[in-house]
Amino acid sequence: MNTSTITKLSQSDNPARTPITLTIAGSDSGGGAGIQADIKAISATGGYACSVITALTAQNTLGVSGIFPVSPAFVEQQLDAVFSDLDIRAVKIGMLSDAGIIRAVANKLRQYQPEFIVLDPVMVATSGDLLLEEDAISTLKNELIPLATLITPNLPEAVTLTRSTGQHINTSALQHTDKELLIEQLKTISSNAVLLKGGHWEQDSFSTDYLITTSDTVTISAKRIATRNTHGTGCTLSAAIASYLAQGCPLSEAVHKGKEYLTQALCHADQLSIGQGHGPVHHFYALHPSRNK
Repeated sequence: MNTSTITKLSQSDNPARTPITLTIAGSDSGGGAGIQADIKAISATGGYACSVITALTAQNTLGVSGIFPVSPAFVEQQLDAVFSDLDIRAVKIGMLSDAGIIRAVANKLRQYQPEFIVLDPVMVATSGDLLLEEDAISTLKNELIPLATLITPNLPEAVTLTRSTGQHINTSALQHTDKELLIEQLKTISSNAVLLKGGHWEQDSFSTDYLITTSDTVTISAKRIATRNTHGTGCTLSAAIASYLAQGCPLSEAVHKGKEYLTQALCHADQLSIGQGHGPVHHFYALHPSRNK
């Protein structure tokens, strides 16, 4: 090739600001949740993903067999590396395994002050067991939640976060009559916004989430999808919302678009055959060759 024919880009030809979203979470070796799901969701929704890993997990579609936390010092080193170089607009936070890591993340977020922070408070296993010690939950509430633009608890996580703020709610017996009480309690733990995810109200034919602010509560519903491939749904939703915020969407629009993206990823999840247990949602359904079949 004649090099004289190559057109060089001038400064004026530089692309527009790339919407970068940072995910701070644990690694899922099975690829369906955690950092891996976040990177897929951010990429599929039009953003650029970077990452800080807080823990390594030995995990597949059948469950988690081991967790190896990263030291708070190395979490801080990763955060310094990405924030000192990349123009990060939004941050999604997932699994934080102990109080030390929570403090390290909170301190660095106060230092670098990203525009948007979406916190998915991963605290309760599917079995109902707590994944965080009591001191870590307290640190999360005191150090990290006040920094968040949006927190996205599911039903057991919402109950765990609010249980010291008033009347105790039994998760296993929670009825729709308790919903208003839970929403009012959630308003007291965050000065910004909360997205209460309704997936655990499994008796409903629709999956209804509640976007809660101090002044209003908006319901966001989608038809419940019958699939066992639901691994990583919470990670995927919060990462997609953060990605849309980084791209300039207002909060309500980002939440609605994130919900629609997750719904479509669930609708197409059975196009995938991954593992022997609960497989992942289909993050890249729009690129799947059989999407219209």
